[in-house]
Amino acid sequence: MKNSGSITANRKKEHLDLSLNADISFRTKTNGFEHYDFIHDATTEVEIDKVNFRTKFFKKKIHFPFIISCMTGGTEEAENINAQLAIAAEELKIPIGVGSQRQAMENDSHINTYSTIRKNAKSVPVLGNLGAAELVKLNTFTPVKKLIDLVEADAFVIHLNPLQELLQKEGTPNFKGLLKSLRRLTKEIKIPVLVKEIGSGISLKAAKRMLDSGVAGIDVAGAGGTSWAGIEMLRNKTTPDNYFWDWGISTSFCVKEIYKLKKKYDFYLIGSGGINTPIDAAKAFALGSDFVASARTVLKELNSSGIGGVNKLVIDWFETIKKIMYLTGSKSLQELKKNKIFKKEFLY
Repeated sequence: MKNSGSITANRKKEHLDLSLNADISFRTKTNGFEHYDFIHDATTEVEIDKVNFRTKFFKKKIHFPFIISCMTGGTEEAENINAQLAIAAEELKIPIGVGSQRQAMENDSHINTYSTIRKNAKSVPVLGNLGAAELVKLNTFTPVKKLIDLVEADAFVIHLNPLQELLQKEGTPNFKGLLKSLRRLTKEIKIPVLVKEIGSGISLKAAKRMLDSGVAGIDVAGAGGTSWAGIEMLRNKTTPDNYFWDWGISTSFCVKEIYKLKKKYDFYLIGSGGINTPIDAAKAFALGSDFVASARTVLKELNSSGIGGVNKLVIDWFETIKKIMYLTGSKSLQELKKNKIFKKEFLY
């Protein structure tokens, strides 16, 4: 019988294979950004060459507010992928997240797939990662501290995946005690804690509960990109249930709603979930995101064009965003958030 570590590693390999080779996008639901358009400013006085995207992410200077989202780890194939993504992150000077580190808690057979990220991304923010279903089982956070040390993390992400756990054949859909665990974790570890969904989105009420628990960032990871429900259905080799394949809250709605909490809370709002184009990214910024993040789009670009392709993708995206800022009269991304976008009601 396989041990838990090898079971997890095999599952991660299947996830990676399906992410690269299968059609795992939402089928009818979208990220919602197509329902928005920018307000053209014919009197713009923005000097486009002076637009600058440099900012900070948890005290570290970065060049673009773009995160290579939590991706992979814990399986043999992940080491080379993570090494290349980390090199791209270092060259671009952007944050990078590691995939779930659950496997590293079970045994040390694939720890290099995680540690290679900090080895190759020496100066940029690195985000550790563990699932909520694992967090709530812990009586002590010593294992989390070891995961932090493994990647020398600047922040730690707790990913929320109730739908995936519900459908996964090895899943553990028990999140009882999550908010209590988050409150403890934010007090006991020395680095900031973020929460992210994995494709079903985060509602306003859920975001408020987690901010009250002390988290420092919300990554909405809304519906409209990769369907992890779809991935698990394909793994189960059962007839797909289209209702749950497309379950979730569209990314644009999540960002717009959670941005309202900025009036009360100080936190990073990260827009992800179907951020597949620079237009998606620009609209996410305009609706309130401080950062945008992408996983599968970056992974596929790496697979087809290597590190250079990833670098070019991010740079080209922000060149397009710069043009949008010029055309909307926005000198900064903060200005882009100030009534520069509208909802096209006539589409409904």
